[in-house]
Amino acid sequence: MRREAYANDQNSPDNTLIAVSAASNRSKADKDPAEWLPSDGSYHCTYGAAWVGTKLRWDLAVDENERQHPLLGLADGCPTTVVYEPVV
Repeated sequence: MRREAYANDQNSPDNTLIAVSAASNRSKADKDPAEWLPSDGSYHCTYGAAWVGTKLRWDLAVDENERQHPLLGLADGCPTTVVYEPVV
């Protein structure tokens, strides 16, 4: 039930589909921010905030590699970015 709710969650603005090239979609696959970030650096803060917001919203674990490498680094470089945790 929870997995289905997560897959069909449309209550969060972070779940908006964004059109990307096939190559970009393939390069991301199922990688987390420790392994992949958008090629457009101006989108890194937004991407990081959406990732963290989703983790918080669904009470998902963050592994140490994910936390240390990109998420804390993104947070340092994004002092005005707000993470939203919409109500489930």
